[in-house]
Amino acid sequence: MSTIARSIVIVGAGQAGVQAASALRAEGYDGAIHLLGNEPCLPYQRPPLSKSYLSGNIADEELHLETAQWFDEQRIERSVDTHVDSIERRLKRVKLSSGRMLGYDHLILATGARNRPLPALSEPIQGVISLRTVADAAALTSKLRGSRRVVVIGAGFLGLEVASVAIAQGCDVHVVESVDRVMQRAISVEMSQACLRHHRTAGLKFSFNARVDAFCAKDGHVSAVKFADGSQLDADLVLVAIGVVPNSELGLACGLDIYNGFIVDEQLRTSDPSIFAIGDCAAFPYAFDGGDRLRLESVQNAVDQACYVARRIVGTADAPRYDQVPVFWSDQGGMRLQMAGVARRLDASVLRGDPSTGAFSVFRYRHDRLTAVESFNRPADHMAARRMLQRRISPSRAQAADITFDLKSLLAAAVTT
Repeated sequence: MSTIARSIVIVGAGQAGVQAASALRAEGYDGAIHLLGNEPCLPYQRPPLSKSYLSGNIADEELHLETAQWFDEQRIERSVDTHVDSIERRLKRVKLSSGRMLGYDHLILATGARNRPLPALSEPIQGVISLRTVADAAALTSKLRGSRRVVVIGAGFLGLEVASVAIAQGCDVHVVESVDRVMQRAISVEMSQACLRHHRTAGLKFSFNARVDAFCAKDGHVSAVKFADGSQLDADLVLVAIGVVPNSELGLACGLDIYNGFIVDEQLRTSDPSIFAIGDCAAFPYAFDGGDRLRLESVQNAVDQACYVARRIVGTADAPRYDQVPVFWSDQGGMRLQMAGVARRLDASVLRGDPSTGAFSVFRYRHDRLTAVESFNRPADHMAARRMLQRRISPSRAQAADITFDLKSLLAAAVTT
């Protein structure tokens, strides 16, 4: 067993940071844990912000990952509204904006990501907002109540989740996307087409291959979105949801290797062996794709990486490398989209079920190897896919296409061989 660190500093109090602190205690680590968060509240879940919280179905306290009492009982020193100015690697300490110095034996960077800015928005305009924090979500909830015409810029998961809530609340919603289909970066053409049909049936309007050039304002408040071709859309409220960028400036300043996030090895260590990076900010070698580097924005990825790093630090890791199957999900207006694995753009698609029924899956293949499964209201396919991908089991394309074929039989056969 490796030597257990005496003090661990975790920068970032989101899902990854809190899970790392919790997992360290669960694995028996008894030293000091410092959890540094830059928001003035208890750590909370982000996924509900664009769904159930925005719909008014859950309250603020239901978002909390843990209670204040839990942090006290676990002896986790939690700092709120705290910003880290620098990492002094040689001295193994971090400097806070307050001037306080915190020493560490291991440092875990769980700094997350921030919203990508829209180039057309050169200065703030009332009514043009983004969604990242619980404060953003509270503001958006309030603004939706008084808005009739809503424009969402970006047809990714977040944009479509918010658009689904807005249309359900009676708003006239128009989604603007710079490419030619919804969720292009994340899902297959077949799944994208089915999701688009679902949203159009609900009343959402779409503009594709559209570039926002400027905003029109009246009395300082947004009144329209203007496109590069000169056309425009009237708007009372505009949500900008065009993706995120990783928060890796701390690493860049102290000389860590950075490229689309903190570059980490197969054990999630940065170029400094005393410093780990996890969650949305970490670019790691993907075990299921020849070690190609990925950076994933997923709760499950954040949780899995946090648990792995905790085991690695205390010496109880049961795997020589991080090798969990990525899992994603999105609820959009009565549709549950679930994904397991990561496919490349040119991976082949095999349909399992009929998209017109509102319940089907897309199995993605690279040659004869299963790389990912996307499921539209078919949770059983999703659960089977997670297990098959983890065990490197690939059904034939004919088996995947045959909805009468029991995918679990492949898993059972693997157990007996």
